[in-house]
Amino acid sequence: MAFFSVVIPLYNKADHIENTIKSIFDQTFIDYEIIIINDGSTDASEATVRRFNDNRIQIFNQKNQGASVARNLGIEKSSGRFIAFLDADDYWFPNHLEELHKLIVDFPNCGLYCSRHKIRISKKHFQIPHYDGIEKSFRGIVPDYFFSNKPFRITWTSSLAVSKEILENIGEFTPAITNGQDLELWTKIGIRFPVAITNKTTAVYDYDVDNSLTKQKINSRILMDFEQFKIFEKENPSLKKFLDIYRIEYALHYYIFGNKTKMNLYFKDVDKENIPFKIRILLKTPPIFLQFSLKLKRKLKQHGIDFSIYN
Repeated sequence: MAFFSVVIPLYNKADHIENTIKSIFDQTFIDYEIIIINDGSTDASEATVRRFNDNRIQIFNQKNQGASVARNLGIEKSSGRFIAFLDADDYWFPNHLEELHKLIVDFPNCGLYCSRHKIRISKKHFQIPHYDGIEKSFRGIVPDYFFSNKPFRITWTSSLAVSKEILENIGEFTPAITNGQDLELWTKIGIRFPVAITNKTTAVYDYDVDNSLTKQKINSRILMDFEQFKIFEKENPSLKKFLDIYRIEYALHYYIFGNKTKMNLYFKDVDKENIPFKIRILLKTPPIFLQFSLKLKRKLKQHGIDFSIYN
């Protein structure tokens, strides 16, 4: 039995998957297996993987069903004690699994083990995430996970590990959700278990700026059910504020693209004190102007300029 099972959902990433796998082979901690779920790729992704001809790699094929179903199948096929997720276009530095292993040894009762990471937002520009109340040098159990899980999320899927036992007990990714599947699962675990973070940067997230957002695309989203967390929000003000950020984000997108019914569905449960002044101004701005502003914001991000309207 391997210590880590590295689970990779693969869909049309022939240009990236070779470097992603090489970054696993470069790990200083070598007790791992690699489970790749080819999610109906139509390019050379599968052929690229098979060229490695390495017995540490297992590849399974399924028809295209999305990352959640692929990750769930990877968990099912895994034999490791801990699952380390990695997207097919992301990258680990050689110390990634070693740092996660050290966290697991030092803080054995946590639900999630997270490393620091960099975000590549353009060819030459990186963001360095930071977290409320967490110093750059901090290593250990996060005192208030939901408070610190902003302005960036601590739990980025390609830089964390979780025990297979916890996934079997809590549940895996919800296949029906098309946006925010990882947000839902890490929230479920963060409610019930402590979260540990290292002070080492061990991974690179290759951010794909989506400039193709349309009314049809927004309205076809299937989001997580916030109702499941209401009882926990009553007991945890940090969780409430954290989830309200996402209620606001979804509501604002629906407003921008003219769906006031869905906008109100998410805004109705937001505490008024959690709505930033900037959001109140935006909601008085004509949607057509906001559509242009959103496109401009995403274009600027491609050139290394980024900002948030949520804090």
